[in-house]
Amino acid sequence: MSPATDSPTPRRAARERRSNASGSFAWRLVVPVKRLSIAKSRLAGAIGPGHRPDLALAFAIDTVRAALACDRVRGVLVVTDDARVATAVRAAGAEVLADVGGGLNAALAHGAEVAGARRPRTGVAALSADLPALRPAELDRVLAAASHARRAFLADAAGVGTTLLAAAPGVPLAPGFGGPSRARHLASGAVELAPYDVDSVRRDVDTGEDLRAAIALGVGTCTAAVLPLVPFLPRAAAS
Repeated sequence: MSPATDSPTPRRAARERRSNASGSFAWRLVVPVKRLSIAKSRLAGAIGPGHRPDLALAFAIDTVRAALACDRVRGVLVVTDDARVATAVRAAGAEVLADVGGGLNAALAHGAEVAGARRPRTGVAALSADLPALRPAELDRVLAAASHARRAFLADAAGVGTTLLAAAPGVPLAPGFGGPSRARHLASGAVELAPYDVDSVRRDVDTGEDLRAAIALGVGTCTAAVLPLVPFLPRAAAS
């Protein structure tokens, strides 16, 4: 971790006071981002292939920015082997870790191990990179709920997948993302979270309909800037 990333600031000190007052621990987030050339392939049928990489990058940047604005978050570690992604998320304030290969869950397990080693007293949570409508206050509610369990997860809007998997300090993350991961995480012993009013944390984007639903919630500024270039989708106001 660079000195700039770990140096105290008034904003960080205020976050730590709020977190300590609430009686819960802080969190480090691990966000996996595929190479843009293959990311969000299911969106291509809805928007065409031309702007798919740009949207995937915009989703990731908006997700990282919102996560870093969350009171309980003490840093975001993006796992990627895409140089364009690495440059963009560093500019947004995230750290970057090279993908070790072996698929999504191997990348998340490695990222969680590194994040936990750097700050052993923080919890570690894996967060989907395609949450363009993510709101810091809603993520804060999810992480507050997660602090009461050793491992916990939030199902996606469809109730099939997972958008967030959290582990308390010192507890292995044991990710099982991909396909019907809600059932997989339940079977692993993780507690399913059900906090109120956290639609933006559940709303990942894989299809055109998902994107329209995210637009209705209000997307971040990067995603909103790309949307006017995408055919057949309404323009969106940034959240």
